[in-house]
Amino acid sequence: MRKDLMMVIFFVGVLVLAADPAQAIMIGAEFAADYEFTDLGSVPSLPPSYGGLTLLQGDPNTLLIGGSANAAPGALYTVGVTRGADNHISGFSGVATFFAAAPFNDGGVVFGPSGVLFASQWPVNKLGQYLPGSVAPDKVIDLVPLGVASSHAAINFVPAGFSGAGQMKLVSWSGGQFYTAEFSPDGAGTFDITSVTHETTLPGGPEGFVYIAAGNAGFPVDSLLLSEWSAGKVGAYEIDADGNPIPASRREFLSELSGAEGAFIDPLTGDFLFSTFGGGDRVVVVRGFLPPDQGGEPAIPEPSSIILLAAGISAASVFSQRLRRI
Repeated sequence: MRKDLMMVIFFVGVLVLAADPAQAIMIGAEFAADYEFTDLGSVPSLPPSYGGLTLLQGDPNTLLIGGSANAAPGALYTVGVTRGADNHISGFSGVATFFAAAPFNDGGVVFGPSGVLFASQWPVNKLGQYLPGSVAPDKVIDLVPLGVASSHAAINFVPAGFSGAGQMKLVSWSGGQFYTAEFSPDGAGTFDITSVTHETTLPGGPEGFVYIAAGNAGFPVDSLLLSEWSAGKVGAYEIDADGNPIPASRREFLSELSGAEGAFIDPLTGDFLFSTFGGGDRVVVVRGFLPPDQGGEPAIPEPSSIILLAAGISAASVFSQRLRRI
């Protein structure tokens, strides 16, 4: 496994931090006055090591998270979350329950267009897709022929309201290659990837990443937070006109971590949550962000809408064309 070489470092860190791993986490000086974190601990009955995580689509009180990450027996699990003051996630309810087989799951677990669930696969350099209700991948794309460096580790889609909205973004561990993937419906409910473009290269051994809207404290422009597994940090980047992180803009958001892996934004509160592969296999929540607009996570445009909007076709024209098909 990719992380075998790094586990020696973790064993030392775990011995030092065994009493409370979260006590070592440091918030960057630029952000410390506005943000705070809470260590939620390990998910009851979830097999280590942890992969990516998100909330079950349409259910803000159920967490979806990878277990036995980077291994053939890997799977996705659900567990209830409790919410405390101001609706912030404060803990877990019940125990982890099998949701779907997810071999080699890694830092990217995200719902995309049409409610399809996407799960990164490391070290096999593949991307799995799940239709609603599926308990195993309905489609697995080999990313090697598309030019993705070994191995793909995380995926996300640029949310509505951001530059590059709707684009699929991929990142590889440990080289840090960051990509834009062109995709289109395959007629079976899932998606084909037609081409992949290398946009930039990021340090720190990148894993899961999320988009942060301008106006949050310390974020004057639209940005991206990136879990950096190898470096034990979370980096903050400004994004360019296509939703790609700008390496020269990197600032340190969190440090002194052990195994930052997944990443997602709570659609109710705007909180940033990440999982850890190693470091006690835990979930940490960072508070201080603004709730997403309209009471939920920004939508991801459907591929057809992306193409039309890029061509300068108005939403009214799209609606009119659909009416003519009826």
